[in-house]
Amino acid sequence: MGSDIAGPAITRPARPRRPGPHYKWIALTNTTLGVLIATINMSIMLIALPDIFRGIGVDPLRPGNTSLLLWLIMSYLVVTAVLVVSFGRLGDMFGRVRMYNMGFAVFTVFSVLLSVTWTHGTAGALWLIGMRVLQGVGGAMLMANSNAILTDAFPARQRGLALGLNQVAAIAGSFMGLILGGLLGPIDWHLVFLVSVPFGVFGTIWAYLKLHDTGIRAPARLDWWGNLTFAVGLIAVLVGITYGIQPYGGHTMGWANPWVIGAIAGGIAVLIVFCVVETRVPAPMFHLSLFKIRAFTAGNVANLLASLGRGGLMFILIIWLQGIWLPRHGYDFERTPLWAGIYMVPLTVGFLIAGPFSGWASDRFGARTFATGGMVLAAATFAGLEALPVDFGYPVFALILLFNGLAMGLFASPNRAAIMNSLPPDQRGVGAGISTTFQNTATVLSIGIFFSLMIAGLAGSLPAALTHGLTAQGVPAADAAKVAALPPVGVLFASLLGYNPVQSLLGPHVLAALPPGHAEYLTGRAFFPELISRPFSDGLSVAFDFAIAACLVAAVASLLRGGRYIHDDQAGSRPDTPPDRLPASAPRASSPAPPDPSKGS
Repeated sequence: MGSDIAGPAITRPARPRRPGPHYKWIALTNTTLGVLIATINMSIMLIALPDIFRGIGVDPLRPGNTSLLLWLIMSYLVVTAVLVVSFGRLGDMFGRVRMYNMGFAVFTVFSVLLSVTWTHGTAGALWLIGMRVLQGVGGAMLMANSNAILTDAFPARQRGLALGLNQVAAIAGSFMGLILGGLLGPIDWHLVFLVSVPFGVFGTIWAYLKLHDTGIRAPARLDWWGNLTFAVGLIAVLVGITYGIQPYGGHTMGWANPWVIGAIAGGIAVLIVFCVVETRVPAPMFHLSLFKIRAFTAGNVANLLASLGRGGLMFILIIWLQGIWLPRHGYDFERTPLWAGIYMVPLTVGFLIAGPFSGWASDRFGARTFATGGMVLAAATFAGLEALPVDFGYPVFALILLFNGLAMGLFASPNRAAIMNSLPPDQRGVGAGISTTFQNTATVLSIGIFFSLMIAGLAGSLPAALTHGLTAQGVPAADAAKVAALPPVGVLFASLLGYNPVQSLLGPHVLAALPPGHAEYLTGRAFFPELISRPFSDGLSVAFDFAIAACLVAAVASLLRGGRYIHDDQAGSRPDTPPDRLPASAPRASSPAPPDPSKGS
C-alpha cells in the first residue's frame, strides 16, 4: 500500500449484505464466544503461574527473573491495548467479519504453540512471552471487531441487550480464567493454553461459515504514520509503567529510573504527534472529531476511570486472599491459588446478573441512570472493602464482592451500548477499538498504580517487622537483615504465586540451622500472614481510596453524557424508539465527516 499522504482517500462505501432474521443471534453467540476466550486468557495464567514456572524450571522470585514474571502477566494485556484501534480501523476498511475471522485463527494457532512449549529455563520463559504476544494479536482482532459486528447486526432497540451480554462475557471471562487456571495448572500446565484450542477451532470454522459483513464499509488508504505513532507511543507508555513496578538501584520501585521516565515521557510525546498526524492525513486511522460527540467522549472517559478502579482489584484481592486470609484459615500456600479464584466467584455472579438486565433496560430507558448508579455503587463497595479488617468474615466479604459485580455490570453494558450507538456506521470498528484501548490501557495503568501503592505501604513498615519477627525465632541477624532488605515486590509476587514466602526468602540452608519447632513456625500458615497483615492493610487503604475516587469521577462523567443519542444509518428516529429519548439522527454514515456533536447533547 502506498503512503496515506500520497493520494486521496477512497470514500465510496461498500454496500452491506442483507442479513436473515436469525443472523443477529448467530452473531451474538459467536462474538460472545470469541470475546470470552480472549478475556479468559487475560487471567488464566495468574493462578497457574507456579505450575508453569515449575514446568519450565525457572524460579520467578530470583531478582533476574522478575521481568520474566511481569511480562508473562502483562504482555497479552499490552498487545491487546495497543492493537485494537488499528484492527478496528482495518475492519472498517476491509470488513469487520474478515478481521474477526482472522483473529480467531491467529488466536488458535498461537494457543497451540503455547501448549507445545518444549524448551526450559529462560529460553522457555522467553518462548512463552513471545507466543503470548502473538496470541494477543489474535485476541486484539477479536475484541476490536466483536462490538462493531453486533452493532451492525442488531437494531437500535436491542443493542443494549446484545452488547451487554457481550460485555458481561468480556468482564466475567477475566474472572473465570482464574478458576480454570487453578484447576488445570496442577494437572498439567500445558492444559492452561490447550483448553482454548477446541473452542478456537470451532469458533473459527463457525465464524467463517456463518458470519458476514452487514455494516457499511468505506475502503481507504492505510494510515501508516497514524498506526506507527500510536503503536510506538502507547507501547512506550505501557512498557514504562510495567518496569516502574520493578526495583531500581536502591529504590523499592523503578519510578526514579531514567529509562522509565524517558519511556513514559517519550511515549506521551509520540502520542501527541499521533494526534497532529491524524489532523493532517486524508484518511486518518481515527477521526479525532468523534470526540466532539458528547455521548462518545463521556462514555469513554467513564470507561477509562472505571477500568482504573477495577483493573488492579483482581490482583489486590488475589494477594489478600492468597497471602493472608486463606493461610490464616487453614489453607496450605500451595492450595491458595485455586481457592482464591473460587472465593472470588460472587464477583462474577454479580456481573452475570446485572449485565444482561442493565443492557436490556438501557434499550428502553437510556444508559445514563444505570451507568451513573453503577459507578456510585462501585465506589460504595470499595469503601466497604476498605472498612473490612484484614482477617474478615467471608459472608460479608462475599456480599461486598457480589454488589461490586452488580455495580460493574450495571455500568459496563449500558455504557458500551451508548458508546457504540453514538458512532457513525462506518466508524464503528475503530470507535470500538478506541473504547477497548481505553479499557485495556487503564487496566495496565491500574495494575501499576495499585502495585505501587501497595509496595509503598509495605516499604514503610515491612522491613522492621520482618527483622523483628525473624530474629525472635532465632534467625541470625545477618540473614534476617538480608531478607528484610529485599524489595517488597518480592513479597507481593510470592503471595501472588501462592509460594510460602518465608520458605522462599530464607532458603533451605538457613531453615535447616534453626531448631525444628522454630523452622516449622516460620514456614507455617500463621507467621507470615500475621506479620504482613498490618503493612498490607496500610497499602490496601490507599489503594481502595484511589479506586473510590476513580469510580466517583467516572460517575460524574457518566452523568454528563447528555440525553440518549443514537447515530444510525437511517435518517430520523426509528419507529420503535421513543421520540422524546432520541434526538434527530446525525448525517448519513456515508458522509466522510462525523456527526454534529450538539445533537448528542
